[in-house]
Amino acid sequence: MSHSSSPPRLTRLTFHGPLSEDRAARMIRRLSTPPVPASPDAPGSPTGPTSVLDIGCGWGEFMLRFLEATPGATGVGIDLNEEDLARGRAGAEARGLAERVRFVRESAVGTAHGPADLVLCFGASHALSDARPPEHTSAALQALRRLVTPGGRVVLGEGIWQRPPTTAELSAMWPDASPTEHLDLAGLVDLAVAAGFRPAWIETAGDDEWEDFESAYQSDVEEWLAAHPDHPQAEETRDRVDRHRSMWLRGYRGVLGLAYLTLVPVR
Repeated sequence: MSHSSSPPRLTRLTFHGPLSEDRAARMIRRLSTPPVPASPDAPGSPTGPTSVLDIGCGWGEFMLRFLEATPGATGVGIDLNEEDLARGRAGAEARGLAERVRFVRESAVGTAHGPADLVLCFGASHALSDARPPEHTSAALQALRRLVTPGGRVVLGEGIWQRPPTTAELSAMWPDASPTEHLDLAGLVDLAVAAGFRPAWIETAGDDEWEDFESAYQSDVEEWLAAHPDHPQAEETRDRVDRHRSMWLRGYRGVLGLAYLTLVPVR
């Protein structure tokens, strides 16, 4: 058997998180609609957001879809994974968006990019702060407050506990998992308000979205392992995917949630 093929990576994922097509489309419709101004002199574009900043963008699928739906808007995606950034650039090229978006390899801590009318941070609050969980969430919200324009919007995708994890569940999760690592939904919203935001929309990923995400996260590798059981990389790959599957099914399934908060900065 030839050993030329290596394990694939995330080829079945559309979004790098538990986000359905339907939810993404609804969010984009809301975000691309110009907000109703509080007064004739209130800031904010009458044509909707014209600039997007995607923190920890990966391949930036949500940002690219937003740009498709919002002619004239431009975007910048920041991430440290060059493979994901290259996928984002290829996606932009294929959609005719290459002149309107840049994918930049850099840390988001202290970024000089922004402020932007729409700031996206999907599961990437850790990229905005060197603090350890849960303190990094507060620090990330303070950073996001600085990165959004007056009258703009922040969409934060942040992990929450759907219920307090048991000791057995914590022991099955990632190393050093802690019951204080995440807030519950109410606590996260309170933290956003304390950081100078008003929550315009509060929603959470559903069970179907989590199952679709977790299955797609590894399905290409599982099929590769079935076809290449004796590949030189098979043993390490099996160990890795088996550990992740066990963390999900025995640890955080039904315990770890993801909140999507659409936040408006207080003037």
